[in-house]
Amino acid sequence: MANVVLPPGTAPVKTDLLAADDDAAEGSTSYAGRGPSRPDADADSAPGGRKKFTKEQKKAQRGANKGRRFGKVRDELELCWRVANGTICERGSDCRFTHDIDAYLAAKPRDIHFPPSTALQKTQPFVLVDEPPQNGTEGGESSLDFDTTCTCFNETGECRVGFKCRFLGAHARRGDDGSVILVVDEEKKSEVALTTTELNHISPETLKIIRTRKYSTPITDAYLKDLEAVVNASGDVDEPQVQESEKERNAGSDTVGDLITQRTGGMLSPAGASDVPLRFSEKKRLHWSGKTYLAPLTTVGNLPFRRLCVSFGADITCGEMGLATSFLAASREEWSLVRRHPCESIFGIQLAGNKPSTMVPTAEILGKEFAGSIDFVDINCGCPIDLVFRSGSGSALLDTPGKLGKIIVGMNKALGEIPVTVKLRTGVKDGRNTAHKLMPRLSTEWGAGCITLHGRTRQQRYTKLADWDYIRQCVDAVRARESEEGLAPVPIFGGGDCFSSQDYWEKTEGTGVDGIMIGRGALIKPWIFTEIKERREWDISSTERLELIRKLAEYGLSHFGTDTAGVNTVRRYLCESLSFQYRYVPIGLLERLPARINERAPAFRGRDELETLLASPDSRDWVRVSEMFLGPPPETWSFTPKHKSNAYSDESQG
Repeated sequence: MANVVLPPGTAPVKTDLLAADDDAAEGSTSYAGRGPSRPDADADSAPGGRKKFTKEQKKAQRGANKGRRFGKVRDELELCWRVANGTICERGSDCRFTHDIDAYLAAKPRDIHFPPSTALQKTQPFVLVDEPPQNGTEGGESSLDFDTTCTCFNETGECRVGFKCRFLGAHARRGDDGSVILVVDEEKKSEVALTTTELNHISPETLKIIRTRKYSTPITDAYLKDLEAVVNASGDVDEPQVQESEKERNAGSDTVGDLITQRTGGMLSPAGASDVPLRFSEKKRLHWSGKTYLAPLTTVGNLPFRRLCVSFGADITCGEMGLATSFLAASREEWSLVRRHPCESIFGIQLAGNKPSTMVPTAEILGKEFAGSIDFVDINCGCPIDLVFRSGSGSALLDTPGKLGKIIVGMNKALGEIPVTVKLRTGVKDGRNTAHKLMPRLSTEWGAGCITLHGRTRQQRYTKLADWDYIRQCVDAVRARESEEGLAPVPIFGGGDCFSSQDYWEKTEGTGVDGIMIGRGALIKPWIFTEIKERREWDISSTERLELIRKLAEYGLSHFGTDTAGVNTVRRYLCESLSFQYRYVPIGLLERLPARINERAPAFRGRDELETLLASPDSRDWVRVSEMFLGPPPETWSFTPKHKSNAYSDESQG
């Protein structure tokens, strides 16, 4: 083993922990299906339980699984929601769901046992749980486990799904007449209402008004009318269409912006007081220097994950990217992205769109509906996804600065004192960086309250290393422009490849940024925020990592619900999170520090069985980890990993 030479880009794992050879050990980090029970373990299998694949088969396993679908899993016998919560259903016998609680409990699977932190260990079975009585279906009480715990009930004093809860025994008891009665802790319910109740809910009535285009947006209407008049005066007949003319994309892109400034005097109007001008300098200032910032992350960066990162020290959080057009179409899924947990001390919403006529009204609605519960609204100018880019949104806005300026000015008007921030990339194409020209205009001309620059172009996506020298150049350009005009500096955050405390502080101090937005680093190791604040590299143990996963499951149940649908939604997002966390190589296994985000781990053995399991790239092992906290998945549930290389069988994991 002393003569092992690892290929470039491989994490420097200590040689005594490396497997004998990569081909034989590809399955060494996987516990899934070990032994004779593994379906694909046959005479043609390689050592370690993996099949030998031809060159064509290996090629077919590369890339991403596109078009993934995750359907909801429901109870075989569905109980009416009103009856489940102990109330009367006004539909009576016309209700399409059952009202027979005893029949529902008899058909319901046995309660899941959610283990406490003290039950976790680094050797198999990893979670110590007293075996419950055998599952039964006789009698109304057969599905109840009175020794389990319900995270929702423990946190709030009441479980909102009532009898449908998969942890029902934690908040139910037998009445004198033998019936099952729901328990509510009224004292705790009142004590924790302000600290546990999620914010930024929107009513069905409001959604209907938005969907039917009857929601009043006077500031937007006035701004778009002014904008149309300015565009007509300038002779640019293409405005305010999605695509800008070639003239504006080049040297003439400043014309419309200058005319808008002349007409508006560079002022903004707060919501509900369009006759009282609000200057850019009077907008709410963002004092973010020295704060840690969790990037808005699609799919995995939901509310439970943000709660987890806040518990490790994240100061600023932002919801997942939402499309302005979907907000205006009153999509429930899109509006759910704005939910905020009380623990998120600085919280923002990220919008993506391609023109003022969608971005500005969306901003005005957000500002009205959630005044006081959002701290900023971020404009996505960095998303590299083809679907977003081709629509003129995301990083496509980098090539249309005139349009971007109109969006920022309009959103600033519509949001009143709520600041508008911008997240962007260095440019669209490799070798053609444009951010150094665009960034000085964002704050000084259009009033952006904070700028975040990812050190890659749209074409690079996440390949190659982020260009931190260029980030420093852009920071200098912004500061020079602010100094020339006598303006107070706005916070500037950098982003790209930050994976350790050492990375963070070297890049922060070497480039002049106020902080670094953490994205993939937090997905792989959510405890990175603790490392940054304590200026140390944390050799986190396997049981500490399993406790992190337990916490994420707990937060997920509180958010998505503890009924069958909620539990399996949590299971899906837990597996999504583990698809990043398995890439972490414990620093105690490395020959040198710090670890680097672009280095790939070779096949290795952990320091204990649990550490080896958590490093498994097999999606079946992620499902296995989820079972420790959420019980076995239903037969109808399946998980398709994002990357084909993580699917070690022809079927989805379930």
